[in-house]
Amino acid sequence: MTWLVTAVVLLLALLGAPIFALMGGLALWLFHAAGIASTAVIIELYRLATLPALIAIPLFTFAGYVLAESGAPKRLVALAEALFGWLPGGVAMSALLATALFTAFTGASGVTIIALGGLIYPLLRRQGYPEDFSLGLVTTTGSLGLLFPPSLPIILYALVGKVSIDRLFAAAAVPGMVLLLILGAYAMLVASRHGVPRVPFSWAAVRQAARAAAWEIPLPFLIIGGIYSGKFTASEAAAIMAFYVVAVEVFVYRDLGLRDLPRVMRRSMMLVGAILIVLGTALGLTNYLIDAEVPAKLFGFLSVHLSSQWAFLAALNVFLLVVNMVEIFSAIIIVVPIIVPVAVQYGIDPIHLGTLFLLNLEIGYMTPPLGLNLFLSSRRFDKRLPALYRATMPFWAVLLVALALVTYLPRLSLWLPDLLRIP
Repeated sequence: MTWLVTAVVLLLALLGAPIFALMGGLALWLFHAAGIASTAVIIELYRLATLPALIAIPLFTFAGYVLAESGAPKRLVALAEALFGWLPGGVAMSALLATALFTAFTGASGVTIIALGGLIYPLLRRQGYPEDFSLGLVTTTGSLGLLFPPSLPIILYALVGKVSIDRLFAAAAVPGMVLLLILGAYAMLVASRHGVPRVPFSWAAVRQAARAAAWEIPLPFLIIGGIYSGKFTASEAAAIMAFYVVAVEVFVYRDLGLRDLPRVMRRSMMLVGAILIVLGTALGLTNYLIDAEVPAKLFGFLSVHLSSQWAFLAALNVFLLVVNMVEIFSAIIIVVPIIVPVAVQYGIDPIHLGTLFLLNLEIGYMTPPLGLNLFLSSRRFDKRLPALYRATMPFWAVLLVALALVTYLPRLSLWLPDLLRIP
């Protein structure tokens, strides 16, 4: 009967049934078959609703959507170009910084590609960058900011994996910087090889761009600095960011009117609602998997075939790349509770594991053939998928190097939260 139910669930998933209905229904059936009251699922929904950190998800998401609907993307790109365009590969590095910052605040790769892609791709082509490089960079950088606070996947992972949000924020930031440095070096190499001209530095251009973005420049320092310095928690930072963004974009820049806010709220809360309903049903299913000792059985199986921590980490990275390529938020919600106990038995720090998971998530967005960024770029730039596969391969290889460094040098993830003494 278990195999039959599993087959039915998989068939319904292939037919497009909502994932929350499948997970909720499967959890209810499994508990019923085990003779356990279905309230075990509802308890998880109640626990989720009472988590103090939960409020960070809708507030950060709303603030990100407000930024995406405003003129902030254009101002960010102009400022980054004015500051770094004079360096070898400076325009490309400007694109890296602007998209990383934007993705961190919006928490969505698709929003970045749609909002900034139309600005960055033609800018790179005008500067003389090859088409494949330009396409690959825009596709890759759509998810580049997922390792920087206040990224939504970091918050979601912390809630599901039951680790400190503030500590995970600090742990993921250094690997995020490593990614930026490696991709920046690659951009410099491409620019030098193809003789891409630099943008002459001009204090007048910097002042003009800084003046235009004067109210948005303090935002990352306010939010990220406040979290790292311990001035406020992630939930408090979410409230501050939402208030600040609305005040700036509606009353200072006037890119949005008060009449636009209900529309932005509706769009952002549709995403939040989808995440929360999947999260609630998935936690109920996770309860059953833990009660059935699935993590312990999985560890028993793996320990026979993978005796070392190094081998387990390598296998885990391959598994996560495949899972995150197919489904993002569901992967966090379903997979994390299973792999965390197994990884702990291999001696892997839960915070280091979180950083690895998020980095795999970032790379999974652009992994052929199903990476979400590939489909978004294909539609945004009207390019065929094989062309995007070819364009993103060098970036994919560069990110795999960064993944190997973060995987086997755990101090890259752990030294900053230890330095800041974040509990």
